[in-house]
Amino acid sequence: MNVQTRVKERAEEQASSMTAEQQAAIRTLANDLHRLNHAVMKAVEAGVSVELVRSARHHGGDGHWGDLMIPVIVTNRTVN
Repeated sequence: MNVQTRVKERAEEQASSMTAEQQAAIRTLANDLHRLNHAVMKAVEAGVSVELVRSARHHGGDGHWGDLMIPVIVTNRTVN
């Protein structure tokens, strides 16, 4: 069994135990992360280095939490 198949099966298993609202939130998160990754690649191609760093942790009050991220940007400057 290849890794990609196992990842898909695991995601399907996890999704089956979630409510419709939770599944929709995860789909939104996945789509936004895809856009973020694309933006990071564009920034790197434009000549900067990007590191995502946790700036805070959001707590939902019921034991659930999520990391909030900020980008740390380093420009690649050439000194003459």
